[in-house]
Amino acid sequence: MNGRGKQLQLYRLALIFLLAVPCAAAPARARAQTRRQAEHAREAWQLQADRQSKVGPMYYADGHVVFQYGAVTMHADHVQYNEKTRRIEARGHLRFDYRNQTILATSGWYNFATGHGAFQNVRGTIRAIRRPNPSLLVSPNPLTFQARSVERTGPNTYVIRHAWLTVCDPQHPKWKFYTGRAVITIGRSAKLYGANFRMFRIPLIYLPYATLPAGRNLRQSGFLIPDIGESSLKGTVIGDAYYWAPTPWFDMTLGGQYYSKRGWSQMGSLRATPTQNIHFSANYFGVSDRGTVGSNGIRVSEGGYNATEQFDGLFHNGWRIGAKLNQLSSLQFRQVFSATYLQAVNPEVHSTAFAVNHFDGYSLGFSAENYKNYLTLQPEEAVVTRQAPEARFSSTDRPLFRHFPLYFGFDMFTGAVYRSTTGAPLSNTGPAVQRSEIAPSLTMPLHWGPWIGITPTFVVRETHYGASQMPNGHVINTPLNRTTEELTVDIRPPAFARVWGSKSSEWKHAIEPEISYRYVNGVNDFSSFIPFGQDETLTDTNQIQYSITQRLFHRSANGSSSQLVSWRLAQDYYFDPTFGGALVPGQRNVFQALDSLTPFAFADRARNLSPIISDLQITPGGRWDVQFRQDYDPVLGRLAASGTLVKIRPWREMFFSVAHFALHTDPVLAPTSNQVQAYAGYGSLNRRGWNASFGISYDAHQDIFQNQVAEISYNGSCCGIAFEYRRLALGPLRTENQFRIGLLIANIGTFGNIGRRERIF
Repeated sequence: MNGRGKQLQLYRLALIFLLAVPCAAAPARARAQTRRQAEHAREAWQLQADRQSKVGPMYYADGHVVFQYGAVTMHADHVQYNEKTRRIEARGHLRFDYRNQTILATSGWYNFATGHGAFQNVRGTIRAIRRPNPSLLVSPNPLTFQARSVERTGPNTYVIRHAWLTVCDPQHPKWKFYTGRAVITIGRSAKLYGANFRMFRIPLIYLPYATLPAGRNLRQSGFLIPDIGESSLKGTVIGDAYYWAPTPWFDMTLGGQYYSKRGWSQMGSLRATPTQNIHFSANYFGVSDRGTVGSNGIRVSEGGYNATEQFDGLFHNGWRIGAKLNQLSSLQFRQVFSATYLQAVNPEVHSTAFAVNHFDGYSLGFSAENYKNYLTLQPEEAVVTRQAPEARFSSTDRPLFRHFPLYFGFDMFTGAVYRSTTGAPLSNTGPAVQRSEIAPSLTMPLHWGPWIGITPTFVVRETHYGASQMPNGHVINTPLNRTTEELTVDIRPPAFARVWGSKSSEWKHAIEPEISYRYVNGVNDFSSFIPFGQDETLTDTNQIQYSITQRLFHRSANGSSSQLVSWRLAQDYYFDPTFGGALVPGQRNVFQALDSLTPFAFADRARNLSPIISDLQITPGGRWDVQFRQDYDPVLGRLAASGTLVKIRPWREMFFSVAHFALHTDPVLAPTSNQVQAYAGYGSLNRRGWNASFGISYDAHQDIFQNQVAEISYNGSCCGIAFEYRRLALGPLRTENQFRIGLLIANIGTFGNIGRRERIF
C-alpha cells in the first residue's frame, strides 16, 4: 500500500472512532446515572430481630425487632417491611423515635419514601429546649399526648384524634387539654379543635379552637387566655385579646375588657423590627365609661384614652431618627383607670421626635417637642409648651493651636416655640414664636503637674425671641434680644489619699475637693422672657460652688477593687443674692443658677447661701446598699429635704427595700411632704415553689396609705396559682380595692387578670 492509501485508511479509522465513542458512552452514562439515583433514593437500613425471613421484596421479623432507617428507629414485636415501596408495618409494643419525637403505640405503619404514617392507641412526647422567660412559667417537661389514633402527614406534622395533651408529669398531670382533633407542628404549635381544659380532671373552660406552643418559638397567633377579676371601682372584669404574629419581626395584640360597673375598655399593642436597625412599637388603652352618679343625680363619664408610639431607626450616612409620642385625653382618666400607682400620679405628658447626624466632630439635628404638665385636676388646668420645628448645629471643642491648650466650640439653633396655660390668661402665645441662638465658646485647660487643674470656659450667647411678655403675663409681638457673657472656671485642687493594709486586703481613703466659679452677665430684664423651657431660666449670676468628696476603696487578693463608701458635701455661695433682679421675693423662684446643686426649690427670698447638700452612699456590693441624702438650709435653720434608700437581699431569694422622703421647706416653695415606701418579698412570680411579696406607699403627713399590694403564689413544674390584692387611695376621685387571681400554665400563659405590665415582681 502506498503512502496515500495508508493516509486514507487512518482518516477512516479516526472517523469511525469519533462516531462510535459517543454512541457507546451514552448507555454507560445512563446506567451510571440510574445507579446514582437509586443509591441516592435508597438509604441504608438495618433490621435486627429474634427471627427473620424474606420473600421477594418483603422482609418479616418477629421478637425484639429493631428497625433503623436514617434518623428513624422503630421497635416492635412484629414487623413487615417492603424494600421496594419502603413501607413498614409494625404491631405489638411499637415505639417510633425520630429526633426529639417519640411515639408508643399498639400498631402502625410508616412509609419512608413519603414520610407519612399512622398509629393506633398512641402515647407520644415532643421534647424542646425552652429559653427562660421572666413573664411566663416555663416547664422543662416535654409536650406529652395520648390519642386513639395519630397520623403523621410529614416530618414535622402530626394529626391526632380523641386525645389529651399536657406538659406536666404524664404519670401525675395537674392539668390536661382534651380535644377531639389536634394538629401538632413540631417547633411551632399544637392546634386544638373542640378542646376543653381540665384541672385535676375538673373541666374549667371550653375552647372551640386553641393553640399551644410545641417548640422554642412561643410567638403563636391566636386568642389569649381570658382574664377575670373583681374591683370595687370597676366591678366584675372580664376580658380577652387576640395575638397576631404573621412574621418573626412583627406582632400585634387587640383586645378589650368589660367592667360591670363602668363600661368597657379597648387595648391594642404593636411591635415591629423590620430590620436590625429599625424598631417601632405602639400601645393604646381607652375606656368607654358609663360614669358615676354625682350628688346632683347626673351621671358623669370619666372615660378617655392614652396612646404611646415609639420609633428608633439608624439609617444610611449616620442618620438616626427617633420619636416617642404620648397622647392623653385627660388627667382624670389617668387617675381613675391607670393600672398602677406610679402611672396614676404622673401629671406629665411628653412627646418628642428628632433626626440627628454626628460627623467629624459636628452634630446636625432636627427636633420637635411637646410638653404638657397638669397643674390642677378640678378644674383641669395645664401648662403646654412646644418646640417645633427646631434645627440645631453644634461642634465638639477643637484645638485652635497645635502647641497651646485653647479649644473652640459652638452651639446654634433656630426654631419655633409655643406656650399656653389652660384656665388662666398667662403666657398664651400665638401658634409660633421665633427663637434663635448662637453660642461660641473658648476653653483652656491648665494643669500644674498632679497638684492642681484649672479649666476656664468663656461663652458668648446671643439669643433672639420673636415675642416677649408684659409684667402681667400678657404676650406682645415685640422682639427681644439677649446677649450674655458667661464665664465658668473649674478648679480641681490636689486630692489627698492614704493606703493601708496587706497584699491580701488593701484599703484606700481619698479626699477630693472641687471648686467651680460661674459668672453670667447681660440677661437684664428677666421677666420679659416667655418661659418656654430651660433656656429661659438663665439669669445673671455671680456664684461659687465648693464641695468635698470622701471615698473609701477596697482591693482584695484577686485584684478586684470596689468603692465601698462615698460622701459628698457641697454648697453654693451667691455674690449677687437677687440674680440681677430676677429673684422675686415671696414666690417660688427656679433658675439655672439654683437647680445646678439640688432639684428642690429653696429660693423665695434674696440669699447668699444655698442649702448644704450631703449625699452618703454605702455600696459594699452583694447583698445590700444604702443611700442617705439631706439638704440642710442654713437660712431656715433646719433640714429642708431628706431621703433614705435601703436595699437588702439577706438570704437566697429574699429581698427588702425601703425608701423615705421628707420635705420641710417654706410652704411658698412646696407643700410639706413625708412619704414612706417599703417593699419585701421572696422569690418571683414564675419561680418554682412558694413566692410572696408585699409593698406599701404611706403618706405620713396626711396619715394615708396611698398604695398597698400583696401577692402570694405557688408554682409546680407545670402550673401554679397566684393571689393578689391591690389598694389605691388617690383621694375622692379614686379609692379602689382590686382582687386578682392567676392560674399559671407552663409554656402557655396565665388564666386570670395578673397582667404582665401590672406584676409587682
